[in-house]
Amino acid sequence: MLDQVRQLMSFYPQIYFACHTRHVRDPRTQRVLSAHQASVLDHLDEIEPTNLRTLAEHMGVTASTMSITVDRLVRQRYVVRKRGAHDGRQVRLLLTRAGVRIKSEKSVLDPGLVKNVLAQLPLQERRRALEGLALLAQASHRAMAQRGAQNKLKRSQI
Repeated sequence: MLDQVRQLMSFYPQIYFACHTRHVRDPRTQRVLSAHQASVLDHLDEIEPTNLRTLAEHMGVTASTMSITVDRLVRQRYVVRKRGAHDGRQVRLLLTRAGVRIKSEKSVLDPGLVKNVLAQLPLQERRRALEGLALLAQASHRAMAQRGAQNKLKRSQI
């Protein structure tokens, strides 16, 4: 099993780097967002606010670095800042309608690059590759559900 873990950890970045989008373009404004800015949008919601410090920690950057990124997203009207009700020092982030639109319309993978990668395979190998990815996606879904149930149980025990 350990060898299979290493193989997947080796294969996944190769696929990701061959196919991921480097920038996201807002189709309405033609504004280009960096992959990092798009990733920040992916971590935010339009209803449930996210604490700036928590987001920074999760994404492995300092709060001041995250604040700079958020400043840009606020100026571009993709994100709004709200002050905490009980603690005005807390900065809570929400997506705007434009932020929700970008988040829903973009993908981490570029369809043209994916098409090019798939075109490198003969039809039978392409089918096998997609079947394997489907199996991994199903297993990922089950693992995430299991992890969510475990986290919920831990929170209820506190």
